[in-house]
Amino acid sequence: MNRMLIALLASTSLAATATAAMKADDTNDTEARITAAAEKGNELGTFGFETTGMDLSVDPGDDFYAYANGTWASTTEIPADKSNYSMFGALADLSNKRTRIIIEEEAANPDSRIGILYRSYMDVDAINARGIEPLKPMMQELGSVESLDDYAAFLGEWTQYGLAGTFAPFVGQDDKDPTQYILRFWQAGLGMPDRDYYLEDNERMQGIRDAYSSYITDMLTMAGQEDAEARAAALIAFETRLADAHWSRVKNRDSDARYNKMSVTDLQVLTGAFDVVTMLERAGYPTEGDVLVAQPDAFEKMGQILAETDMQVLKDHILMSTLTNSASMLPTKFDERQFAFYGTTLSGTPQQQQRWERAVGFTVGTLTDEVSKAYVARFYPPETEAEMQKLVDNVVDAMGKRIDTVEWMQPQTKERARAKLLNFTTKIGYPSQWQDYSDITVTDGDLFATSMSAAEWAHADNLSKLGSPIRRWEWGMTPMTVNAYANFGMQEIVFPASILQPPFFDPDADAAINYGAIGAVIGHEISHHFDDQGAKYNERGELDSWWTDADVEAFTAAGKRLVDQYNQYNIFEGENVNGELTLGENIGDLAGLAIAYDAYKASLNGAEAPIIDGTTGDQRFFLGWAQVWRRNYRDEELKRRLKTDTHSPSVQRVWVIRNIDAWYDAFNVTEGDAMYLPPEERVKVW
Repeated sequence: MNRMLIALLASTSLAATATAAMKADDTNDTEARITAAAEKGNELGTFGFETTGMDLSVDPGDDFYAYANGTWASTTEIPADKSNYSMFGALADLSNKRTRIIIEEEAANPDSRIGILYRSYMDVDAINARGIEPLKPMMQELGSVESLDDYAAFLGEWTQYGLAGTFAPFVGQDDKDPTQYILRFWQAGLGMPDRDYYLEDNERMQGIRDAYSSYITDMLTMAGQEDAEARAAALIAFETRLADAHWSRVKNRDSDARYNKMSVTDLQVLTGAFDVVTMLERAGYPTEGDVLVAQPDAFEKMGQILAETDMQVLKDHILMSTLTNSASMLPTKFDERQFAFYGTTLSGTPQQQQRWERAVGFTVGTLTDEVSKAYVARFYPPETEAEMQKLVDNVVDAMGKRIDTVEWMQPQTKERARAKLLNFTTKIGYPSQWQDYSDITVTDGDLFATSMSAAEWAHADNLSKLGSPIRRWEWGMTPMTVNAYANFGMQEIVFPASILQPPFFDPDADAAINYGAIGAVIGHEISHHFDDQGAKYNERGELDSWWTDADVEAFTAAGKRLVDQYNQYNIFEGENVNGELTLGENIGDLAGLAIAYDAYKASLNGAEAPIIDGTTGDQRFFLGWAQVWRRNYRDEELKRRLKTDTHSPSVQRVWVIRNIDAWYDAFNVTEGDAMYLPPEERVKVW
């Protein structure tokens, strides 16, 4: 059983999980270049700024994304095993290829833990031969569950193996006292990506629900269960009730609304007949003291739903969760059926990734830091950190100047905002301390045994945080992750090694390109600490009302204008960008790009930027921004993201430039152009 622990951070990342592609180059042989870069070790290669993917027939003022990326978009196919194709995904492919080199070298060593785990995942014949035997102990124990109290005890016992029911506990920082860890709870229990998949009444969602019913029926049948079709219908009815009780993703963005501290006794009152105390005891969690409950009214409703639901349905809910999350460790028919629904139906991906790619992901997910140590030693140039730190310092300085000059913020609030900026910690490349996995038992030829041992370790490690000092060294991403994030409680911005390479960052590249690409990424993460939710955390990382009423009013008004702007972007008939869901990321893009531009101009020290390939420095800056957001989506994937992703689609992320005056000057955008906004309609948050 793989890990299903929920790790909720008061943080936000640059991009949703991506799956593949590099910018086109003069030879159009991107795959060969990525492979060559993987084999060169520390020679990352220079992909640089390029023009072949642009569409110069498009007026930049009519559609800047198409101008910067139109030829790339029209000539780049999405690989059969991808739901989308992007710059992030291309670097992810490069990271996977490099990681594969390390792991397959380890696989040649019969005593290597990394090698044993990888070989076990790759041995499909052995997996098929074992069938569902690895699940039998859990299924037998589940079969003995007869009452709601038994159910609570079972969930508690199996929490240590990553099983989450409807109330998902984990240990994290206390938002109002970030010097302390606290037990937190989050709503859970849905098998589809979002509550809307259960509740929206339209043809598309009904088709997905029908496909989900078939998926559950098939999985239960393959697991030897009788009356699978009727049980599938009952299970979906149960999950639909949970979906109706759950908070929406927009509501879940509200840090204040999510902060509900109460005693375990009060939590027990919320969950009603469901014995949450027994669940906590069996899981090893404390049953005294305070906890944080993110969605208290949802918990109350879910407690009522559990009490009113037939026990067989609750047991089927656990079984289906286990089958779904364990599919890649089960015989091929389970693995393929799981992909058919979650990969093809939900995201439109025709073909599953090659087994080696998934084996790399599984190995990294299980022995994360053991692989990460080898990766950074081999593929991360140490000089990158110093060059990156210079950029960070310059962008932070630009944000400080923005705070000084912003007109709507009161002087006392500005003083604390500056203090908050000075308290930032920047993490670059990889952690200063590695996790010790010596207590994880890696069993040759037994993926389930290894996975359960890893889950036990993860549970014990998470539990051990209670009463312990805050782990300032801990990271929420691996060095191989092509992304970045901001953590509000930790007052940090984090940039893993794998994003610190072209097209995002190249120490030898033109400054305009670096500032438009990685500089805007840096600005994005800094700005998250001052977006509509991050701004609620003070200079100590505490969730605190530290703004004046006038500040809040002005800031909220600017945010509302940005919500309205993004709400207007129509992607499919009847489906627009959700400006409220994406507000934090849109603020990050807008403010991040604005301060990165300021930092770029400051880096010139008053000199004029050179003309390169016929482009001015300002033009290259905005093109650098636009080109890192190249991405093609399958329709099903883009529709899924419109429901679930806090980031706007890549085209609309590029379009944030409509609000920046310097873009108009750089490309001579005038009132007759489609993207033109009158100065009074351009949103300025920072």
